[in-house]
Amino acid sequence: MHSSSLTLRRFFCFNVSASASASTSSKKKPVVFLGSPQVSATVLDALLNSSASPNSNFEVAAIVTQPPSKRERGRKVLPSHVAEHALNWGFPSDLIFTPERAGEEAFLSNLRDLQPELCVTAAYGNILPTKFLKIPLLGTVNIHPSLLPLYRGAAPVQRALQDGVKETGVSLAFTVRALDAGPVIAYERVEVDDHIKAPDLLELLFSEGSNLLIRELPSIFDGSAKEKAQPQDDSKVTLAPKVTPEESWLSFDQEALVLHNKVRAFAGWPGTRAKIAVFDETNGQREILELKIITTRVSNRGNIQRNEDDDITFIKGALVIPCGGCSELEVLEVQLPGKKVVNADAFRNGLRGRKLKKL
Repeated sequence: MHSSSLTLRRFFCFNVSASASASTSSKKKPVVFLGSPQVSATVLDALLNSSASPNSNFEVAAIVTQPPSKRERGRKVLPSHVAEHALNWGFPSDLIFTPERAGEEAFLSNLRDLQPELCVTAAYGNILPTKFLKIPLLGTVNIHPSLLPLYRGAAPVQRALQDGVKETGVSLAFTVRALDAGPVIAYERVEVDDHIKAPDLLELLFSEGSNLLIRELPSIFDGSAKEKAQPQDDSKVTLAPKVTPEESWLSFDQEALVLHNKVRAFAGWPGTRAKIAVFDETNGQREILELKIITTRVSNRGNIQRNEDDDITFIKGALVIPCGGCSELEVLEVQLPGKKVVNADAFRNGLRGRKLKKL
């Protein structure tokens, strides 16, 4: 737990001018890192650790991240995960910048004062204007969690899982004004497990991306990365638009595999939700429950005969929901509004004999 004085120091020191603290070593190339969520901290760790090695020829001269925002269910305004992580490393608070927009002149002035050789972005979350991209001598490189030109956009991991891909990867590419369209320096392929969820896959890809970045830094610094970087094939572009809360509803008219992939893709945020009917046969009462569907699998019992009443049944460890195409979705974990996540057996016990039907 951080003290209130430390929290205040963090809030008031983010946007202090860097000019007073930009005394970087003349022997080391200044690199500026841009990132915001927890997965970005993996990349920051890799850069800080590599820069601290005896034979390193670069240093992290500054960090750029999103401004403090409401987190922990909106109760507190807190620094971004990357800002918090950097401060825990002992990184100078006056070299952590949190502009609302990356095109703000005061911020760009501070960035110019640092004279960065290279900028590195990893899930920064802000559009970089041309006047930003012109500042670093060697350009800006981005770690993107897909095999570009596939899944350009804000939600590459979620959309890839939603599509049920068996393979994805992470790309290291130069940043240009067009979204995720720059030449690709290198990439790493990753097999996708049938049950991995978006947060875990995202963490894995940024871990691989960190290794890729450190491996390719020498070629970026000596200029050979510019020569070997491959232009993207625009004919193969697919897009990964931002996920919206409205997409979180499940429709059991779709096949179980489609729904299972959606549950994996939207895990964490926004999650997946469904409405089911609860019947009490003793008094005939009917109630509609809204459930958050946490963990699923596709039933391997083969094709089934759809019962007329669309009953939701139970097997050990799962509630079984009939879906489109004579398929079944086995739901292993659920969450009621305001309650903790429970497994299917615990949920069944809470029904006290009442029956479930899909709507």
